[in-house]
Amino acid sequence: AFSLVASGAVIGALLRWVIQNDLLVNVFGSAILGFILGMPSSQRWKLFIGVGFCGAFTTFSGWIYDVLLLATHVSIIEAIRSISFMLVVGLLAISTGYLLGKQISC
Repeated sequence: AFSLVASGAVIGALLRWVIQNDLLVNVFGSAILGFILGMPSSQRWKLFIGVGFCGAFTTFSGWIYDVLLLATHVSIIEAIRSISFMLVVGLLAISTGYLLGKQISC
């Protein structure tokens, strides 16, 4: 299990470093996580992709730092909008991925 999570995390972290866009990686990562959880995949794939890849690919700390910058340099209202937007879009992404994953039959 450790090697599956670690292998997925290396790939996810490297891709995250290349992309450098919190919104994109969080939404895409949520969709991938939903897909892998929705499909009838093995526990090994869920560990590799869901825990390893998605865990390292998505970024809570980078996004929340951006929210802090909005709150302190722009306005608290913009920070709240950012939080609300990310939560709604993230929920839509994971739901869509999950429903698509449910359509896969092995």
